[in-house]
Amino acid sequence: EVQLVESGGGLVQAGGSLRLSCEASGFTLDDYAIGWFRQTPGKAREGVSCISSSDGVTHYAISVKGRFTISSDNAKNTVYLQMNSLKPEDSAVYYCAAARTLAHLITQDVEFWGQGTQVTVSS
Repeated sequence: EVQLVESGGGLVQAGGSLRLSCEASGFTLDDYAIGWFRQTPGKAREGVSCISSSDGVTHYAISVKGRFTISSDNAKNTVYLQMNSLKPEDSAVYYCAAARTLAHLITQDVEFWGQGTQVTVSS
């Protein structure tokens, strides 16, 4: 069974850090690009960061660049999102997703979605 399972969300004060994990099963990360998206009620889902697991190429949204770092541990079939200097506006449900290429991720042409993990940043 193909699955993406996120973990690591929670409640943190502004300025704090969290590390989200996205563990894949049923497929190999090497064959996919993995992205993190976030969504708050009433707003469209937005891309946060993505990585091509085969060559390590990464992209970040302007709003998180310099604060968030995406990485991939192919041995563990897991992608991480290290989030530092968190702001209240980072509060959202964070989803990881797998697509064939980074271009597919950027257009949200996704093959697999995780169930999401809540991140809440208090001011």
